[in-house]
Amino acid sequence: MGKSSSIRAWQPLARSTKKLQSDGDAEGIRPHVAALLLAALFAALVVLHAPLLRLPYFWDEAGYFVPAARDLLLTGSLIPHSTLPNAHPPLVVAYLALWWKLAGFAPLVTRLAMLLVAAFALLGTFRLAEHVANREVAIAATICTAFYPVFFAQSSLAHLDLAAAGLTVWGLDAYVCDRRWQTAAWFCLAALAKETAILAPLALLAWELGCPFLKRNDILCWFAGRSWRRAAALLFPIAALGLWFLYQYLRTGNALGNAEFVRYNLLDTLNPLRIFITGLQRVWQAVGYMNLFLLTAAAALAMWFPPLPDEGGERPRIAPGVQAALAAVALAYIAALSVVGGAVLARYMLPVVPLVIIVCVSTVWRRIGSWKAVVAVVCLGFALALFVNPPWGFAPEDNLAYRDYVVLHQAADQFVSVKYGNARVLTAWPASDELAEPYLGYVARPVRTLRVDDFSLPQMMAAADSRAQFDVALLFSTKYEPPRRLFGDWPAWERIKTRFFGYHRDLPPEVAAHLLGGEIVFHKHLGGQWVAVVDLQKPEAVEYRSPDSVYRATSSGPNLANLAWRSAATNSRQPVPRETGAGTR
Repeated sequence: MGKSSSIRAWQPLARSTKKLQSDGDAEGIRPHVAALLLAALFAALVVLHAPLLRLPYFWDEAGYFVPAARDLLLTGSLIPHSTLPNAHPPLVVAYLALWWKLAGFAPLVTRLAMLLVAAFALLGTFRLAEHVANREVAIAATICTAFYPVFFAQSSLAHLDLAAAGLTVWGLDAYVCDRRWQTAAWFCLAALAKETAILAPLALLAWELGCPFLKRNDILCWFAGRSWRRAAALLFPIAALGLWFLYQYLRTGNALGNAEFVRYNLLDTLNPLRIFITGLQRVWQAVGYMNLFLLTAAAALAMWFPPLPDEGGERPRIAPGVQAALAAVALAYIAALSVVGGAVLARYMLPVVPLVIIVCVSTVWRRIGSWKAVVAVVCLGFALALFVNPPWGFAPEDNLAYRDYVVLHQAADQFVSVKYGNARVLTAWPASDELAEPYLGYVARPVRTLRVDDFSLPQMMAAADSRAQFDVALLFSTKYEPPRRLFGDWPAWERIKTRFFGYHRDLPPEVAAHLLGGEIVFHKHLGGQWVAVVDLQKPEAVEYRSPDSVYRATSSGPNLANLAWRSAATNSRQPVPRETGAGTR
């Protein structure tokens, strides 16, 4: 039995969630203690994130979430008008608008509001771990989750995924304790935070329906029999999300917001090869990404050791029925997000990561005497991954590389605003929004911009043919490229990335400047990312042209049709964040 899996070895349960329920202790910590713990977690997060709290808005924050919340604040409309609407429900957007109403519209308020959400998610992780394991495991799992790089980086960013993850964990905690209406409430809130959170209650419902037909259902099924009340609780989130889609359909004529969102996230992803590759990436994000493999590998190795002795026998495991339910949720996320979602971002898997951490920490605690040292090494590995980028391309929002991006763009945007405030600036999204929208925190007054998709060779050739349209170019790395690639340049893999994941290579700033016929007047590197300002110094480029006189053509070829004006004088804001179907890294 010593070397058997905690699911394969059907030993009698020692202390487990079932005993918690039977003892009437499923409520865990008392409300006033929970409030104090929430305050302590929030204070700790504020201290750890102090250098990040005043950063301007980053990438998808600037492209969708902050504009949508600002629209709600200013107009009271749940449907944004300054950015393209999409399928995302309005809970987090409304939460931010409420905070801005109470405390003022500023990045600091936004960061603190999101840190409170992160603290609430950590409190939910603690409660779930304490209910399914014990307090020691709960403390260790909560610390590991807090330091996991993707969770840490997302904690202060105005995205939906961390809120959805936290509410999902609270829903799972209510579910394993059989608090049915609380289960319904938490999962409804999770679904209204992000539509993909509907996967958790659907996975639990499917598992409950299928589990009784399995051979060892007495062990694998957490609940002894089916319950229509429990099934109803798991179905309520579908109704809540359906009401949002109905409202959006009545307001916009499209239940999912816009056709581009549907194409990018639901239609362009339906290729067997892409689904297979994305599935591998999702598995890696669930069990190994950003040094998470240190914990999962430690748990796998721990399975070769027998359980440690404890009072009345051996240290208990998490009940197999609970492990099976958590595994059903994790597999649902991996399977569904392998099929849908244009951007394969690690933050989409945040609802799964705390579950993996809880099970792995419990396994290490159960079988390794020096388990605290193992957890300390894992946390050290997480902290290292916050500052050291992996030897492959990744999204800077997965660790503190996003700060490098913001710092670089702050410097370049302010340089352009001060020295070229009246010029026409060629750049790509999201810098086009940073320059055109002062409320994003980069510039004091708007700058006219002409937008290209990226700084690849075709796009720069198109811009070079249209030099009279702009005076200055703000170039930057739109994708993180490691100094040394782990696997080198593999042409077949690059073709796959280009075909399915929007991959491209930005021209080096020196090459782009030469192609545009300009001179680099500002250039900075930081953490594998760069930004440069190119002055074209062309007499024919200084002639003023009203943004209203410049049109956006519809051709898709690499020519002037790919350029688009942005200006505060126009009201046709068309951002292209990853959330709406472009700008992927």
